Amino acid sequence: MEETNRQKKIGGLLQKDLADVLQNSLRESGRTGILVSVSKVRVTTDLSIAKAYVSIFPNKHQDEVIEEINESKSQIKHEIAQRTRHQLRKMPDLSFYIDDSLEYIDGIEKSIKGKEDPVANPDLLDKRKKS
Repeated sequence: MEETNRQKKIGGLLQKDLADVLQNSLRESGRTGILVSVSKVRVTTDLSIAKAYVSIFPNKHQDEVIEEINESKSQIKHEIAQRTRHQLRKMPDLSFYIDDSLEYIDGIEKSIKGKEDPVANPDLLDKRKKS
């Protein structure tokens, strides 16, 4: 089902503010050399739940950073609610997921440039993670 304009607007607003908040929280915790970006925010039709897909670079820090984000979810939600208090009546509950699309694309490129042919043998590529 396609997103409504309202869902898209709220998703874009949350995406922008979440990126700022996540970068600031990493900087304040003293973690340098890690880049966090919010690639997509999907909001449910009743605007009660927002799923944020987060890309973390370098990949080796993904698990610990997403765990840290989930531990501080209530503080992140509070800060986003403060930033969007004039645009949103109720702040949606946030869920964070790792966006693995860059890794998937990188695997495809490596396979294409290499000797193996992923079109002839699709088992060479890892299956995408579902979230």
